[in-house]
Amino acid sequence: MTSKETVTWLQERTALGTLEAEVLNAIAQQIEEQIIPPKTNLVTENTSPEALYILVEGQLESDSSNQANPTLAIGFLPGAVIHLQELLLDQPTQRTITTVTECHVWVVPAEKFRALVSEYPEIFQAVSRQLAQELADLTSAFTYEQERTIALRPYLVTKARRGIVGTSRYAVRLREEIRSSASDRKSVLIFGEPGLEKDNIAALIHFGSKQRREPIIKINCGILQTSGADLFGRAGGKPGLLEWLGEGTLVLNNIQETPPELLPQIVKLIKNSTYNPVTRSEEAAAPRTSRARIMIVSEKNQPQIERCIGHNIKVPPLRVRKADIKAQVDYYISLYTQARGIHKQKLAPEALRRLQSYDFPGNLKELESLVQRAIVQAGSARELTEEIFWSADTKKKRFRVNLLNVYPDLRKFLRSSWWTDRINYGFTVTAFALIVAVLFIGPQTRDRNFALNLFWAWWWAFFLFLFPFLGRVWCAVCPFMIYGEITQKLSLWLFPRKLKRWNRELAEKWGGWFLFGLFTLIFLWEELWDLENTAYLSACLLLLITAGAMIFSAIFERRFWCRYLCPIGGMNGLFAKLSMTELRAQQGICSATCTTYQCYKGGPQKGEGMETNGCPLYSHPAQLEDNKDCVLCMTCLKACPHRSVEFNLRPPGIELWTTHVPHTYEVALLFLLLGGVYLHRLPELQSWLGLHLDLTQFWQHLGLSLLALIIPVAVPLAAYGLSNFGFWILNFRLSSSKISNTNEQNTITPHASSRQSRRQVPQVGKPAHGTASPTQWLQNLKSKIQNRRKPKAFIELAYGYLPLVLGGNLAHYLRLSLEEGGRIIPVTFATFGLNGEQLPVLVAHPAVVDFLQGVTLIFSVLLTIVLTQKIARQPMRSLFWQHLAAITLGASMWAIIVS
Repeated sequence: MTSKETVTWLQERTALGTLEAEVLNAIAQQIEEQIIPPKTNLVTENTSPEALYILVEGQLESDSSNQANPTLAIGFLPGAVIHLQELLLDQPTQRTITTVTECHVWVVPAEKFRALVSEYPEIFQAVSRQLAQELADLTSAFTYEQERTIALRPYLVTKARRGIVGTSRYAVRLREEIRSSASDRKSVLIFGEPGLEKDNIAALIHFGSKQRREPIIKINCGILQTSGADLFGRAGGKPGLLEWLGEGTLVLNNIQETPPELLPQIVKLIKNSTYNPVTRSEEAAAPRTSRARIMIVSEKNQPQIERCIGHNIKVPPLRVRKADIKAQVDYYISLYTQARGIHKQKLAPEALRRLQSYDFPGNLKELESLVQRAIVQAGSARELTEEIFWSADTKKKRFRVNLLNVYPDLRKFLRSSWWTDRINYGFTVTAFALIVAVLFIGPQTRDRNFALNLFWAWWWAFFLFLFPFLGRVWCAVCPFMIYGEITQKLSLWLFPRKLKRWNRELAEKWGGWFLFGLFTLIFLWEELWDLENTAYLSACLLLLITAGAMIFSAIFERRFWCRYLCPIGGMNGLFAKLSMTELRAQQGICSATCTTYQCYKGGPQKGEGMETNGCPLYSHPAQLEDNKDCVLCMTCLKACPHRSVEFNLRPPGIELWTTHVPHTYEVALLFLLLGGVYLHRLPELQSWLGLHLDLTQFWQHLGLSLLALIIPVAVPLAAYGLSNFGFWILNFRLSSSKISNTNEQNTITPHASSRQSRRQVPQVGKPAHGTASPTQWLQNLKSKIQNRRKPKAFIELAYGYLPLVLGGNLAHYLRLSLEEGGRIIPVTFATFGLNGEQLPVLVAHPAVVDFLQGVTLIFSVLLTIVLTQKIARQPMRSLFWQHLAAITLGASMWAIIVS
């Protein structure tokens, strides 16, 4: 390169271009060219400058040990003049400079450059002017930054409070969405329930992006001016926040609170990155371009904004992130114990299970507050126990007591082999076979066959009495299904194969009607052939049900018969809804910690969980809505390694007015069992009604039996019809009276009208004072009619009769139990041909029997009224006919059972 070309290059490409050509030519004469390889130190920090360096080609980078001045660590591109200031002011080098690539450098030795400065004072003067201009620019920039800081300070977000805590799939996905949003400058919509720290997610996106050094501000949309002046500024006046923000990030918090007038301008800003400053005149100011990134925080999705948003992030609520609760709690414990300077406490396993079973409507904010309060309450304790987290209690668990925690020995027993394997295979199998054999080959009457006495005088009354306490506990030790399981195992051993899976849809649709039909036939068989006093027929009934269990167990896996087809199981499931106990699992623990579902599927031993084949009824304890599909076999309790399963004491039948789902076939079975009470009392029913039918005649007996099963159902149906009819009549009368009153108010005689017109002339378009316009009246009428709650469907209200049906059946069997059950010892002797007349008996006095039957019926009617009120949730007078039906049925049962 010639001297002339060098001067031209210096003028065009370097900071020395302000010097005259003569001075630049003198500098060009002293230049020495050097090629420096990459990764070579050109200058060392805090040394005397050896030369003036001018970078022609290549790239340099610098580093400095002076942490107070981060601007010293910079890069150099072609045209950079190095050590000009140090040589003029006689200062040591301020940084270490290293070549990044191979560099072509012009070098003017220090002594030669100082000689040039002495010869040409213009060099020093030019540099002084340049330094003065830079100082003025810095002062102006500093003043601007001061004003900018003052304007942005009230809204400034200095850092992200925390990252995303947890390892669940929801937490992992949320981190991925944050990283994706941080990789570009598109707008972001972050929405979710309150308490999820959505503004912190916005901060994480900003501080994870390349613009992390730019400011980020958060504005609550509820305080924005309707005009938008604080956000967009005024034309020719005070700048708005967008102008001060530059390339920073604007977080619009709670966008749903934005003034409606301002929302279109915000949509325009998000869509086009342009806005119009506010003007005092009607003419719009010229649009301006915003370089800021926009993030929207909302409690729900915003359709108007969603269409122009680059990234949508839905923050999952804490109730679906139960697996992250332990990590969140540990984080909060570490945070607060470090801040308070106290020892770190541990979280008790029971406390964690309690937290995981809670839904946290306030999400992370509520959990944080809960942990902070627990730490304060714990004081010097080393562990945060379950009792400290007293507010973490769901509405479902508020009226429940886990008996397994209250009585640890009960847990041990229910998890042992005694329940139910040893009882079933060690006693029930043999006892059932013996009873059936005695029924076949022993005496055929109840007063001489102890097996028949056990079946009708003991079994029915005992388990009807147990339903309100232990639900379907009979099904846990039921001999029908034990023989079904034995058949299943033997058939698989003899003929190895895969059993059929359940067709749940078909079974749910028709299974209930199958058992209803089977129960109807059993009722008629029992009455027409006198099964109560015929031993071999009772044995046939037991074998018939056992055969059904064995056949279906050989075809289908697990207990298909028990869940869908067994008539006794259907009755047990219906009455179990009234039980004061329930077997459930904590949904939070199951969703947070369980990955194997051993209670449902079965599996090998894992931790505390034992090896099982899974729930025989294919029910997951965390998903149970009532007791119908739980036989209390405790398989889930044994299989669960997380102590999630609970055996709760609860308000009897609580799901009937909370989470219950009605089924038509259940209501049909309910009224069949109601008719069964009257069927069992046909002679008394005849006497009460004054009938004189010959029940020894088959067809007359059959006809009266069918009427006894059908007619009681007509009472609840008629009551429901009258309730509905009364509801519509009341609405009609209300409507008619309102129309009549309005017509009377609007009818005015001409004489009265003229007098009124002289006294007062109403304003056009407004009704006279004290009267309502027709539109207002219609709205008021519509509101009053809607406020009268429409009666619930009959299929829902029918479950209110459950206590009466159970009480009626129990009252019937109480007489057998109290008068014949106590004769079991002499009857047993008589079964084997021995004389047991002198043996002790325990028989209740008839007055005692009548008293207990009457009390049972009275309580059943009262509980039916209470339960119907709970289910219907209507005033007492609205359910008058329903309650009258219950009282009528109770009175009729009193007449045929007690009297």
